[in-house]
Amino acid sequence: MSDLILMQGNDAIARGLVAAGCAVAASYPGTPASEILSSIDRWRKKCGATMHVEWAVNEKVALEIAYTAAIAGLRAAVSMKQVGLNVASDPFLSAAYLGVTGGFLVVSADDPGPHSSQTEQDSRLLAMMAKVPVLDPASPAQAMSLAGTGFDLSEAFGVPVMLRPTTRVCHASQDVDAPPFLPSVREARFVKDPARWAATPLFRRKLHDRLAEKIEAIASWPATAPIRVNPGGSPAKAVVASGVAFSHARELFGELGISDRIALYQVTQPYPLHAAFIDHLLETYAEILVLEESAPVIEMQIADRRRVRGRMTGAVPGTGELLPEIVERLLSRFAGLPVQGRTLSTGGGRGRRPTLCPGCAHRSSFYAIRKAAPAGIFPSDIGCYTLGINLGAVDTVLCMGAAVSQAAGFDYANRLSGKQVDIVATIGDSTFYHAGIPPLIDAVVQGARFVLVILDNGTTAMTGNQPTPGSGIGAGGEITAAIDMEGLVRACGVSFCRTANPDRLPEFVALLKEALVHSRERGVAVVIARQPCAMVAFAAGGRDPGAIAITAECNGCRHCVDRFECPSLVFDEAANRVRIDEMTCTGCGVCVHVCPTGAIRSA
Repeated sequence: MSDLILMQGNDAIARGLVAAGCAVAASYPGTPASEILSSIDRWRKKCGATMHVEWAVNEKVALEIAYTAAIAGLRAAVSMKQVGLNVASDPFLSAAYLGVTGGFLVVSADDPGPHSSQTEQDSRLLAMMAKVPVLDPASPAQAMSLAGTGFDLSEAFGVPVMLRPTTRVCHASQDVDAPPFLPSVREARFVKDPARWAATPLFRRKLHDRLAEKIEAIASWPATAPIRVNPGGSPAKAVVASGVAFSHARELFGELGISDRIALYQVTQPYPLHAAFIDHLLETYAEILVLEESAPVIEMQIADRRRVRGRMTGAVPGTGELLPEIVERLLSRFAGLPVQGRTLSTGGGRGRRPTLCPGCAHRSSFYAIRKAAPAGIFPSDIGCYTLGINLGAVDTVLCMGAAVSQAAGFDYANRLSGKQVDIVATIGDSTFYHAGIPPLIDAVVQGARFVLVILDNGTTAMTGNQPTPGSGIGAGGEITAAIDMEGLVRACGVSFCRTANPDRLPEFVALLKEALVHSRERGVAVVIARQPCAMVAFAAGGRDPGAIAITAECNGCRHCVDRFECPSLVFDEAANRVRIDEMTCTGCGVCVHVCPTGAIRSA
């Protein structure tokens, strides 16, 4: 018996995984994949499944945990965003050689656009390098179905399988005919085989040969063969599409009335592309248009530049999402129809500049950093605190954990030039646990001189408030062990480690100045800026709004608006003064210390 349920794509993937008997699921949050793990936990509880579900400290650890369950014969999955796969690439590539005995699914959600990512990379390219087959869903319903198919494929060939949804699939909603949950009766059973599981280079070479044979066989697996969705006739042209681009193309084929003139194929397994399908295309069609996001993975495998058009030939834009209006123009041109004059989307309007939430303690930290080190260099990291760039307290953002290594790099570079510059790096608590600890150890050992401010709001705020290792809460809300951040920092060799509430602005500025003195003379100093995320605190009751008032002494200097940038401070152009937006003000009171004329006061 099945249920028709309106589901978001990530929820559908979770349902598909649990229904297919996934026993171990691990993840590190990252948009657009963040909701998958929490949905797995919800479905696990609903169906009474016995599972291990966890937010891991980073993507590499998450993959290693889930993979190990798969080599013990269970079905397991790991989910992440595409840049998370970079972190997990080391075990990912090795796992392809060693293979699995149970089903193992790597869900890597890509972000064409990109809407909330550092890069627009295509996970399928990393899968090609690893020789891991990829499934590319076009809708939430198909994503759920392919979760089960992925496990079947993984077990049929003993390989990891990648499920690659994109943002539009992850966050779209659709009525889904959900399958029933089937209780898993598997028992973990690891069969020792050191030649495989602990293979030396000689055996790795043999495993690579075996993997190549598997990929060749997967290229003819019937369950993932491309499908022509508009059978009939013998057109000379074909469109080959995958993912969301296929969904757009299928709708537009009807609107443009070209179904009887051009064949339309959906590819659900872009790598390895079925060998017989490639032969069929090249034997049948004079012209072939390939629509896919983001890289030309399918196009590369149909290596006939005379007939194949796509991103490699310039017929399709080389970057960005294939939005419906873009696909319409491409299909119209390919079909020889007049190109419609519909306005192309630019991928988002200007809108309001993203900013930190009202009452966010990160704002206090950044304001204090600017006060304590006005001529400093400010490396930062990945998280909502990247918005500190608006406050002039973020100079660099590279990747997870790089704030610490870049702070050390700036110190070494300046010292080589005979200069001493104050360097204040910022990193969130979750990111610190994820990738900040090894570079901190390295900086201490190498004698680097900088201040590291760990912005500890007790949650992974940017991706939806998932717990951190310091929160003492698990993926399902259960109580877990909590990591002692101060003890961890000191164990890294840091001699100056102090904790303070950044909302107590004058004291926090003084603490930062003390830390800077230490860093100039004795090396790395760490300041933990600890204050719960405003969104969490507000949901739990927060402070009474309206506790702040603007007095008649406001002279309209805009310092609080331009330098502190709290959304609750609104500049009234007509009155030439600031007012409080009581609907959003959390009453944190930090702005009282920001106003140079003392015009902001607690009511």
